[in-house]
Amino acid sequence: MDAYLNIAIIIVSIALITAVILQSRGAGLGGLTGGDTSGGGYHARRGVEKLLFNVTIGLSIVFFILAVLTVIQIG
Repeated sequence: MDAYLNIAIIIVSIALITAVILQSRGAGLGGLTGGDTSGGGYHARRGVEKLLFNVTIGLSIVFFILAVLTVIQIG
């Protein structure tokens, strides 16, 4: 059971990192290096951006649950 939890948390963490990187405004990896100079501001999330936002929230919840289960499994 412990091996399955470890594999699941690795897969979810990679998916979560990918989702966060895709959300950056610099269209991928460019926004991570500070290349995003388009100014800030609020805008409504629509379409794919809203879906990606909701997927990120879901993945973070699953990651948290898996982390708690891993700690409980060890203890």
